[in-house]
Amino acid sequence: MKPPIGPKTQLCMSLAARPGNFGSRFHNRLYEGLGLDFIYKAFTTTDLPAAIGGIRALGIRGCAISMPFKEEVIALLDGLAPSAAAIDSVNTIVNESGTLTGYNTDYSAIATLLDEAEISPATPFLLHGAGGMAKAVAAVLRDRGHKQGTVIARNEAKGRALARTYGFAWDHAPEGLYAPLIINATPLGMAGADADRLAFPTESIKAAEIVFDVVALPPDTPLLHTAREAGKRVISGVDVAVLQALEQFVLYTGVRPEPGLVEDAARFARCV
Repeated sequence: MKPPIGPKTQLCMSLAARPGNFGSRFHNRLYEGLGLDFIYKAFTTTDLPAAIGGIRALGIRGCAISMPFKEEVIALLDGLAPSAAAIDSVNTIVNESGTLTGYNTDYSAIATLLDEAEISPATPFLLHGAGGMAKAVAAVLRDRGHKQGTVIARNEAKGRALARTYGFAWDHAPEGLYAPLIINATPLGMAGADADRLAFPTESIKAAEIVFDVVALPPDTPLLHTAREAGKRVISGVDVAVLQALEQFVLYTGVRPEPGLVEDAARFARCV
């Protein structure tokens, strides 16, 4: 049984521009199932330095970092684990007695999903985005041996830099571009101002074989909905969220739950 909240309860949290319920429900369900004296809460902020300072000052054990803070947060940390340093993107902070270290669990989650989908490294792709999540996706694709790919980003400097780093082409917009694998790593389709926007034109979706959207909120984004209606194979941002959140949980608690508990927490988290 989980102990009642008290002075020794350890707080974990998340920071996102548009906080959702998934992480809170996932982590708190596992704390309950394992009887751990932890609690998890989602936050947003307009003052990232102050928020990170609060993590340090209040002894908050861990913090998940979502768009658009994954790169900006780096300058506020004491160090980076290899998983974050390799791609200059942080999605997880671990606090060890006031020392804040950044990690990235997106990479392993994305790699697992692409492997499970048995996507050949010979498959050409379009990757829409140039931020922290796009970096994780591009790194996975390069490390899997993909050679034929285009990074799409309206910010030419960031798009060209990302494409150059990982050995891919760049284009400023998805219109008129087609590939068997298309991946959205932008906020397009995310709950909020961009909720109704498609990350790719319908023509690109219809021409694709596999559609991957890293956006987890809502679970059925306009991109995934359109892809399913067109009969395409899809990989969902919720799938990414489960796998990366599990690795965060292990970093925070030092406990790796059994698969049955993880499946239960994932089902519970989806019922929002």
